[in-house]
Amino acid sequence: MTELDLAAAIVGTGFMARAHAESLARNGVPVLGVVGSSPERAAAAGIAEPYLSLAEMLADDRVDTVHICSPNHCHYEQSLAALRAGKHVICEKPLAMTPAQACEIRDTAEDLGLVNAVCFISRFYPLCQEAATCVASGSVGSVRLVTGNYLQDWLAKDTDWNWRLDPQLGGPLRVVGDIGSHWLDLVSFVCGQRIESVMADLATVIPQRFQDSEPTAVATEDTAGVLLRFEGGARGVLTLSQVSPGRKNQLAFEVSGSDASLAWGSENPEQLWIGHRDEPNQVQLRADSDYPAGHAQGYPDAFKALFRAVYAAMASASGNAPVSPDYPTFDDGLEQVLIGDAIAESARLGRWVPVQR
Repeated sequence: MTELDLAAAIVGTGFMARAHAESLARNGVPVLGVVGSSPERAAAAGIAEPYLSLAEMLADDRVDTVHICSPNHCHYEQSLAALRAGKHVICEKPLAMTPAQACEIRDTAEDLGLVNAVCFISRFYPLCQEAATCVASGSVGSVRLVTGNYLQDWLAKDTDWNWRLDPQLGGPLRVVGDIGSHWLDLVSFVCGQRIESVMADLATVIPQRFQDSEPTAVATEDTAGVLLRFEGGARGVLTLSQVSPGRKNQLAFEVSGSDASLAWGSENPEQLWIGHRDEPNQVQLRADSDYPAGHAQGYPDAFKALFRAVYAAMASASGNAPVSPDYPTFDDGLEQVLIGDAIAESARLGRWVPVQR
């Protein structure tokens, strides 16, 4: 079997569903249908043929893989249903709203031997892969400090509203869960170290917003500052915000090692900065990968690369999940839910909190 022999279906009709459909098409994987909050919404999305319900999708024997692109509160039930129907599952983050739910999904996928993935796509920028290789090779020495941020401005006004502001739909953590999880997963991947404990300060700087001109109280955080301790001894400092004017989608990290430093940012993804103490600093440009050097690769290409890796695993001779996957799995999804839980507890208690595994 090859990737071209596999077929997908998508749950969800919004931006992420369209991003998945586009990347699947670029990989040559057909999307047989889509499920929305209603058949009418699914048809209006124009992604693929609409299914009348999730049950109808899961009963379609032609569907090998289900992509979960629905709002956060739906991920748990929909992922479990897809797994129990014998489908491979690719889920948007967060994997679930609670550690217990995420653990159940992870365990179910493992018990059934099904391929599973969470869309922490930042790992698949070519120069993030290069940064991870540099750290693993020892060229930066021992990692001492990891700093960075993920800044956006799409919720900077009190008139900005989205379902993610509602904790019943988006979860109890917003800026941490929505964008912080991407940064935390990426730096753990680059450094090869899991996060051991956290100290967090969360702030809701716009406590009242207007939803359809009606004032609505906001409980989830707009900004976050998080101190990190890694299992390998490194320390970290992370700043998160969805209220920083001018920052559209800036994920940036810097790794300070004993011999060299590395820095990368998503708004300039074709360059990796390499810092030295006793020689000139360097800027490494992306070499050839999917496209020749000088032909920019960005956000959609990271999705394409993730799906290529996951579908290659599905097409393997055994048909089961690989022992050592080269993509983020439900294990990694659970990891971010556990880290988020520790961050929320730290902010509540005002002290360091270990990540409970």
